[in-house]
Amino acid sequence: MLFEDTEIAGLKIVTPTKHGDARGFFSEIYKRSDWQAAGFDFDFVQDNHSYSAPSGTLRGLHFQIAPAGQDKLIRVARGRIFDVAVDIRRSSPTFGKHVALELSAENWRQLLVPVGFAHGFLTLEPDTEVLYKATSPYSAAHDRGLAWDDPDLGIDWPIPASKLLLSERDTRWPRLRDLTETFE
Repeated sequence: MLFEDTEIAGLKIVTPTKHGDARGFFSEIYKRSDWQAAGFDFDFVQDNHSYSAPSGTLRGLHFQIAPAGQDKLIRVARGRIFDVAVDIRRSSPTFGKHVALELSAENWRQLLVPVGFAHGFLTLEPDTEVLYKATSPYSAAHDRGLAWDDPDLGIDWPIPASKLLLSERDTRWPRLRDLTETFE
């Protein structure tokens, strides 16, 4: 398993080893002992599976506040996504900055998104399936979001806004400067 740093402390790109032959492949997506050897000890308690039929589906930017904050490990089982994590830790030197990268079934990369980040993704292919582990169960009472189109974030989404498909809820999240609940 390969662990790579990103431009923002705490966000990691994780690429599992993939063993293949004429029959297909085998990969250990998550193995606690490998993570512990790399200095991580997460207690993942929930696995989620998201399916998006059309390309251009945008989900996010989401996070959960304390005491239900979630570390997430994101991966793509089918298709491709433009994955984004925004630092919303007020005391961080990278507050308001983001990392964006492509995750796909082909490149086999995963993104570790720790507590203190808003996360979202945009599907780049139809019939995309995203799976992610979380260290805290979903809690509607602690669920929050950040405006995906906040100009202060400077996210360069690869599909024009007029072609995106969003939930009603994801069109109403506040801008970063208007967030009252962030992380320290």
